Amino acid sequence: MKLKNKKILAIIQARQTSTRFKNKVLNKIGKFTLIELMLKRLKKSKIINDIIFAIPSNKKNFGLRNHLNLLKAKIYLGSEKNVLQRYFEAAKYFKATHIIRLTSDCPLIDSKIIDEMIKKFFKLKLDYINNASPYLSDGFDVEIFSFKALKTSYFKARTNFDKEHVTPYIKKSNKFKKLSVGDLNNYGVKLSVDYKSDLKKVKKIFKHFHPNILFSVKKIFENEKLRSKFFNKEIKQNNILENKTKNGQKLWKKASNLISGGNMLLSKNPSRYLPGAWPTYFKSARGCRVVDLDGNIFKDFSSMGVGTNLLGYSNKFVDSGVKRIIAKGTMSTLNCPEEVQLAEKILDIHPWFDKVKFARTGGEANSVAIRIARAASNRDNVAICGYHGWHDWYLSANLNTKLGNNLDTHLLKGLNISGVPKKLKNTIFPFEYNDFKSLEKIVKFKNIGVIKMEVCRNTQPNISFLKKVRRLATKNNIVLIFDECTTGFRESFGGLHKNTGVKPDMAIFGKALGNGYAITAILGKSSIMDSVNKSFISSTFWTERVGPTAALRTIEFMEKEKTWLTIKKIGKKIQSNWRKLAAEYNLDINIKGIPSLTSFSFKGNKTQEYKTLITQEMLKKNFLATNAIYCSISHDEKTIQEYFERLADIFKIIKDCENGHSISKFLSSKISEKEFRRLN
Repeated sequence: MKLKNKKILAIIQARQTSTRFKNKVLNKIGKFTLIELMLKRLKKSKIINDIIFAIPSNKKNFGLRNHLNLLKAKIYLGSEKNVLQRYFEAAKYFKATHIIRLTSDCPLIDSKIIDEMIKKFFKLKLDYINNASPYLSDGFDVEIFSFKALKTSYFKARTNFDKEHVTPYIKKSNKFKKLSVGDLNNYGVKLSVDYKSDLKKVKKIFKHFHPNILFSVKKIFENEKLRSKFFNKEIKQNNILENKTKNGQKLWKKASNLISGGNMLLSKNPSRYLPGAWPTYFKSARGCRVVDLDGNIFKDFSSMGVGTNLLGYSNKFVDSGVKRIIAKGTMSTLNCPEEVQLAEKILDIHPWFDKVKFARTGGEANSVAIRIARAASNRDNVAICGYHGWHDWYLSANLNTKLGNNLDTHLLKGLNISGVPKKLKNTIFPFEYNDFKSLEKIVKFKNIGVIKMEVCRNTQPNISFLKKVRRLATKNNIVLIFDECTTGFRESFGGLHKNTGVKPDMAIFGKALGNGYAITAILGKSSIMDSVNKSFISSTFWTERVGPTAALRTIEFMEKEKTWLTIKKIGKKIQSNWRKLAAEYNLDINIKGIPSLTSFSFKGNKTQEYKTLITQEMLKKNFLATNAIYCSISHDEKTIQEYFERLADIFKIIKDCENGHSISKFLSSKISEKEFRRLN
């Protein structure tokens, strides 16, 4: 195939200074170097007009430059860090109309794959094509794009990430006609050379075909002897991820025999993410990076400590304050002054409240708030909307029906009520968000003394609805409580209700308040909070000083940096990119929640399967991810771009599944658990 008036160049980026394996491209396989093998295999192409090596123009790469000169290869010297500039200048200098982007660690690159992709590129009149797929073996990666697209990217790209990785701007822009193709039967094994162990494997493959160095990728995977010797074990490990997270899995099995339920929090149960493969335990965490027991470094794009670490893990400002106070002692017979300082500060942020009570966890704080509100109203019955913890008072809502499903739409289906006293039946009455008529009916017939609700959960706050609830509570002398354990400090400096103008009688703030340290606050009006004296509410560890100290430092950091604005901006960007990605692959998704705490789901009956697939494939790429994210200030632009680079590959698979491929072909673990009753 000859293309008139087209100059198609293969440009290979190469350097000697790889941090994982220095000088790898000059290592030999037989009598040829890695880079020489690439050159010889690419020359088999029937379409490529020329092959260019784009290398950094510094002394560190002088040996590579000399070697390429000996091979009589064409070279372009350019910027080391700005690889986009290096590509653009090389393409311009050699007058390319179209560019094939390759990396120098792929000695098994197959010119037949490239030629087929070029044909498709021109047949479909594309601006960009790649063969990115989790199931394409690493080492055969190809990108093809027009010089026009490269030029636009060069002049428009602004971030270091875009400049270092050449094509991110093209892939995320809607200015170009793009396509991602891939051989889904290619197993996803690793045949590029990043480490010395990779080189040993590739050497054995070339030895098997010796003296032929021009064999095709098809020959590699069709050969049963090679498959059994090199790939079967790797294919199995790639599918189930056991080898990657083996220490975490081993400890989870032990924990399951020692700890009731395996761990302390349902949301951290590995069955809810990737059964049999989730890393489960962490060794250390900083920013949005988590190191597991197997030494893997994961970027956390899931729950960030289930919403606790809004400032990122191990925030230095918060931690330094805590360390100083620990050195002075965390407990004594006397009270810590920090709780008074925190009370003053948090009430100053919410001046419509008069008094505060501190606890350590959200569940106990919700129970404290209910106790105080019931005492103040002298009525037992409570109307609820949202998730408010694990205590008897809340779960008793499921006693009201034979099916025990009153709470199914408030967070999890099938919350078990074994052990909850039957006498609590008909004291808790759930209502749905935005269903004011239902709440009105409950208030009219159920002698309600307390309305307890989240400002929002899966939607934006409905100010009109919240105002109606406020008026109803006032008219009927009902205590109105906003549970902001989750939403507090995420999109305002304090409660999310500040953005609505609706003031409750009480509010609860937890999770983000201490950035990973245990502290929760219950705020309220004096007329209600003084009812604490009518009941017994007390706990030893509510008096330790670490929680209040962490909260004071967290609030100080938030106020100085205006973190709620940053996090909201990050969330909006993530939501926008989800929409763009879905549109690119013509997938129908539903995005829920406020920007700083958001999720998406696929419409149809495969949402949980697709969620599991996302977790599985992102874990392979060292991301902790599902279909939901608690945003933090540690989610910087570079990390977000990398996240979407990886997610795009998975959306391609999901599109294939929507077009008829079986999802079971791609899943190597059980489907993640959704409902409470399905967990062991």
